[in-house]
Amino acid sequence: MSIFTKIINGEIPSHKVAENDEFIAFLDINPNAKGHTLCVPKQEIDKIFDMEKGLYTRLMDFSYDVAKAIEKTIPCKRVGVAVVGLEVPHVHVHLIPLQDMDDMRFQRKASLTQQEFEETAKQIAANL
Repeated sequence: MSIFTKIINGEIPSHKVAENDEFIAFLDINPNAKGHTLCVPKQEIDKIFDMEKGLYTRLMDFSYDVAKAIEKTIPCKRVGVAVVGLEVPHVHVHLIPLQDMDDMRFQRKASLTQQEFEETAKQIAANL
């Protein structure tokens, strides 16, 4: 069972931004930038291209809506998208508010307080 499945099942707390029957979006706990959000299918699938095509398309639609809410919430030049998947064997789409290319490199990390995480999640959710 992946750490994301544990989050989906409520076994591990998260800063949830959005959720429907198939997907959940929550803030990355080790963000590249404030507002860095993960969009995850509730079905535990290791690789994105192992997903059924319709589920993949619905994940991208869900991610699109979350990205638009991030843009309304976090001042940024754009929202970057990445699917890497090596660190957790459960499909997840990274949505990262970008100021510059270093925000996509997964090396520079933002430091947020618990209150900042909570407020950011609430603000993004309010813009959905």
